This record gives sequence, structure tokens and C-alpha cells, in this order.
Amino acid sequence: MSATARTSRRTRRPPRFYFSLRSPYSWLAYRDLLQRHPRTAVALEWVPFFEPDELSRNLLAEAGGAFPYTPMSPEKHRYVLQDVRRLATERGLAFSWPVDRNPVWEVPHFGYLAAARHGRGPEYITLAARARWERGQNICDRSVIAGFGAELGLDPEELAAASDDPGMRAEGVRILLEIQRDGVFGVPFFVDHYDKYWGVDRLPAFVAAVTAKNPSLAEPPDDPDDPDAADDPGGRLAEPERSVDDGHAGGCG
Repeated sequence: MSATARTSRRTRRPPRFYFSLRSPYSWLAYRDLLQRHPRTAVALEWVPFFEPDELSRNLLAEAGGAFPYTPMSPEKHRYVLQDVRRLATERGLAFSWPVDRNPVWEVPHFGYLAAARHGRGPEYITLAARARWERGQNICDRSVIAGFGAELGLDPEELAAASDDPGMRAEGVRILLEIQRDGVFGVPFFVDHYDKYWGVDRLPAFVAAVTAKNPSLAEPPDDPDDPDAADDPGGRLAEPERSVDDGHAGGCG
């Protein structure tokens, strides 16, 4: 294969947004992306980032991969609690810290993959984000994921049991290898060809780079007379529920 052909193959892949349904920073980036940069949002490849369970780790090792995981210190965790509350308040968001006890992150993220196969990925993320960050629900609970089925018009069992599907497990390994190849070490993480951007505060720079290459993705100027200009992309925000801090060892940002 010629160098030109290799370059063409690389450049055909769209910019990517690595997100995690676990991460509050991913939640904030997701909302900013949809609310402020909807044209860019639809042009991106959305890739779930999830901490693998024992089965996924074993399958990943067999494929020659490894997960870039660094435990979060208690100091960083306390900082995240403060920082996310500040950032959410700036955006006028009410949220509730969820309880994560013995989580299996394949459950919600493979549920996303199942929904995405039916073209309902964005709607699934909206429901998962609302459940986790507004209602404080455990999205690793299969009954919570099954509850999305009726709202999405999809089979609840297909969503809730996606992590039991060997084909979905293979897809998960492919994604984990992709995470390693792109050097993703935290979320939200944005990739534009060779350029990488980490963190919700890097979203504007990423969008600027993407729209510079594709001006058709630039947003039109805001219309001050448009009553829908400031609509909430995730639906009406719920009132804050009881806040819970269960803590966890892993980094979420």
C-alpha cells in the first residue's frame, strides 16, 4: 500500500468523542456538546470508555491489550466532588451523586452499544445521564437499564443483558483496543486525527479545530428572538434528590 493510500485511510475516520456514562465530566461535556455545538456533535464518532470487568480484562489480555487505568487518590476524589458541583452550578444544572456499589460498567455501556445498533444511541445516553446524574440511580443495575427500553421503543432485555452477549463482548474488546491505540487515559477525550484533547475545558479548542477543517459544522449566530435557543438538550432537569457520596477508587475524569 502506498503512503498516499495509508494517509487517505487514516484521514477518512471522523473525529472521536470518548465518553463514559460513569464520569461527571463526560456528562458535562455531553451537555455542552449538544447544547452549544450540535452540528459538530452529529459529525463525531461517539466511543464509550468503560473500566473492564474480569471477563473483559481477560479477553483484552488475550488480544494483546491493556487498559490504561490509574486509581484515584482520596484527595483527587474530594476535589472532583467540589469541582463538578461548581461546573454544574455554572450551567444551572441540578444533580445527585449516585451510588456505585460493585459496579459492572459493561452493563450500561454495552446497553448503549445495543441501543446504538438500532439508531437510538443519543437517546440512550440522555436517559442514562438523567438516571445517574439527576436521579442518583445505579445505572449498573440491569433493571434500571431495562427501564430505558419502553422509552426507546427497544427490547428491555436486549439492553439489560447486552453484557451477556459474546458478540457484544468482542465489540467491547475492539473498543478497549481502540482506547489503547488512541492513548485515551481519561474522559472526556477528543481525538481529531493526530490531535488529542482531554477534559471538558478542551471542548471549545477541539470544536474549533474540527470546524476549521469543515466550516459547514460551524454553528450559526444565536438568534436572540428564538425562544428555543437555550433549550435543555437532555430534557427538563429534575429537582435535586438526596446527594450521596459513595466514593470509588477509579478516576472519573
